[in-house]
Amino acid sequence: MPPAVVLVTGVSRWLGGALAAELAADPSIERVLGVDTVPPGPEALRRLGRTEFVRADIRNPLIGKVIAAAGVDTVVHMNISSTPGGSGGRTSMKELNVIGTMQLLAACQRAPSVARLVLKSTSAVYGASPRDPAVFTEQMQARRVPGGGFAKDSLDIEGYVRSFARRRPEVGVAVLRFTNFIGPRIDSLLTGFLRMPVVPTALGFDARVQLLHEDDAVAVLVKAATGDFAGTVNVGAEGTVLLSQAIRRLGRVPLPLPEQAMAPLGRLTRQARITDYSPEQLRFLNFGRVVDTRVLREEFGYTPRYTTAQALSDYGTTVVPVVDRGVVGSVVDSAEATVGRLAAAWGSLAATTRRPSAAPDLRAVRDA
Repeated sequence: MPPAVVLVTGVSRWLGGALAAELAADPSIERVLGVDTVPPGPEALRRLGRTEFVRADIRNPLIGKVIAAAGVDTVVHMNISSTPGGSGGRTSMKELNVIGTMQLLAACQRAPSVARLVLKSTSAVYGASPRDPAVFTEQMQARRVPGGGFAKDSLDIEGYVRSFARRRPEVGVAVLRFTNFIGPRIDSLLTGFLRMPVVPTALGFDARVQLLHEDDAVAVLVKAATGDFAGTVNVGAEGTVLLSQAIRRLGRVPLPLPEQAMAPLGRLTRQARITDYSPEQLRFLNFGRVVDTRVLREEFGYTPRYTTAQALSDYGTTVVPVVDRGVVGSVVDSAEATVGRLAAAWGSLAATTRRPSAAPDLRAVRDA
């Protein structure tokens, strides 16, 4: 049975607005309420269609009156900030994320009309460390628990949502752990990072990156809001790319730096408002993170249209390359071939010197 009245928080951001617009286009849904502290821009407001915008702060208990007065039966919580700079600092970010979620859940608990809750969470709750498994399943926990920032907030939020589910067992609760979003229209930490002409990377690291196209993200949110899936699900596209491959395919220039230099550089770019990536994001850029999506495909019932490589390629249509992608590829291929020849020559030389009964073949060494 489709929902009658849906409330979407964080509707002024692209993803929240896109979800509200999709739900508003469904004639079986009576009302769609979009909540945010700031109104969406003119273009976003037009896209919202018949969505009713409510300017409200979820940190204020008045959100309960909005839910009760409208008879909301489905709540999709999207208003979770991942960047301190975009929230007015780390303190404001934590208040919005954690205190705001607590107030929203308290309002949902008091409202008997609420029958479904969908949380937009993140795969960042698994952390990023050199001891991580090849893939994370929904039952796994972080090998190194995030100590702060967006990932720590998301862990706390999921804990509060689980407590809510125990207090209101009749409410269907879906927790969606998304991988990094990418696409021509969405603005995320990773898109801002990859849009820089010169992309700093940690010397000696090459993270595996799993992405999700913006269209697939919206489709999953719509299905979660209108369906009956309950539980936690990893949401990511099929396949991975290495960070170095992503940089090369977008025609950016990689800048390998010592790992110790990455944190000061992150603070510098944050102050200059170039991009805002935190220490936990830096760990992700070092070690990467990949999640298992069996539950998404088999139990949730959705297979992403775009693979990770295809999502990156679609995003690349909006990025003007700094250097020709073909030139970068040929240079890298040549470098890899050179390294391969040197390794083969070194192996041949080592094998020769390990033969005690045979004189070394000087011609082979010279040719190598």
